[in-house]
Amino acid sequence: MTAKPPIPDGAAFFSDRGPDPVGAYPHARRVGNLLFVSGMGPRQRGEKDIPGVTRDASGAVLSYDIAEQCRAVFRNIRVILEDAGSAWENIVDVTVFLTDMQRDFAAYNRLYAEHFTHQPTRTTLEVTALPTTINIEIKVIATIG
Repeated sequence: MTAKPPIPDGAAFFSDRGPDPVGAYPHARRVGNLLFVSGMGPRQRGEKDIPGVTRDASGAVLSYDIAEQCRAVFRNIRVILEDAGSAWENIVDVTVFLTDMQRDFAAYNRLYAEHFTHQPTRTTLEVTALPTTINIEIKVIATIG
């Protein structure tokens, strides 16, 4: 793997492999030796469909699979970290937003424990809605450099 040039301090970062932003924000921003990754959902770059979401012919959401959405979010965060010159194991803080804590927390918590074996600090919140028809969004802070 070719070494990536370092991101300048204070610079915004956009990954060629990260999801297409749904607003005016970068995938991440470096400040000192920290990388602040914007909240990421399960959408995949260049894809219209959201992983884990089943829709009817009119486009209304029929159901969703939180486990599939979690895995897609983890993939998005991982590629952004790698492309920015950091790594999954460098994550020190995680903030998670779920739209249905009662329904989804157990599955999310199980997958979280499998993927975050290095035990960063964590906050999990229930929110009324997230941008587009997603059911989980995660933002992280990682070390870099």
